[in-house]
Amino acid sequence: MERHELEAFLTLAEELHFGRTAERLRLSTARVSQTIAKLERRIGVPLFHRTSRRVELSLVGRQLQEEVRPAWSRIIDAYERAVDAGRGVTGLLRVAFSGPAASQLLVGAAQAFRARYPDCEVQIKEAHLPEVLPWLRRGEVDIALTCRPMHEEDIITGPVLVSEARMLAVPAGHPFARRGTVSVEDLGRVTVLQMPEALPPSLCEEGTSSRTATGRTIAAGPSAMTLNEMLTLVGAGEGVFPVGAHARRYFARPDVSYVPIRDAEPVEWGLSWLAAGATSRVRAFSEAALGLVQGSTPAS
Repeated sequence: MERHELEAFLTLAEELHFGRTAERLRLSTARVSQTIAKLERRIGVPLFHRTSRRVELSLVGRQLQEEVRPAWSRIIDAYERAVDAGRGVTGLLRVAFSGPAASQLLVGAAQAFRARYPDCEVQIKEAHLPEVLPWLRRGEVDIALTCRPMHEEDIITGPVLVSEARMLAVPAGHPFARRGTVSVEDLGRVTVLQMPEALPPSLCEEGTSSRTATGRTIAAGPSAMTLNEMLTLVGAGEGVFPVGAHARRYFARPDVSYVPIRDAEPVEWGLSWLAAGATSRVRAFSEAALGLVQGSTPAS
């Protein structure tokens, strides 16, 4: 398999759409279709099942993807490291963040990084939480600062940069709003709003579990795409929602109260990036961010 065939096959296996594949590879849709058809003729079986509405991997195509993807990722990673070693930390690094608290940390990390690597430009973009993984996988950004955990095979998660207490956002008139604290077990007595389904399962489970520690069922309420939408639902009495302590400062609202959850695990924040995109720029930025929170300077 030649490089352009590998790229076309693996990109189509990820996108399952000829138009989006062509856009990512900067080719025409016809060129992508021809490349895949030629590859299928040489292998002797279809790699994809195509209909007017959808594209799916065949059994052989899925097996080929599972066996080729790790090796191809290692090749690209090795190539990027060689290029970076030759050029140094230069070029462009695109960094995403989710939420106002993350933006402050990211700006500080970017300043520390620029001071160390003035020849590398840093572009910062805000992403809603459900956008982070798609942006990383489509190559729209190189690294993202967001909440953890994110257990995805193709994603590398750096060390924890910030840990904050978990609080419960409740309607201002709710009985919980008059308490000093609540417990995780109290969630079994209320309706809890849900994280967007587009998020990785690990994040959904971390944010909104279905049962308490003793097995008590937690009633599931509606979901929302952004924290502002979620808090609007809270204020309207649709349910409650666990948040990080930063929400009390950055999302103060007259219709919402924030109550500490005394026995909940903290909310953790860190950097994540695509395993195949672990360039020296990405690694250097991760080191700069860690050095910032630890009060140190990245090593040469």
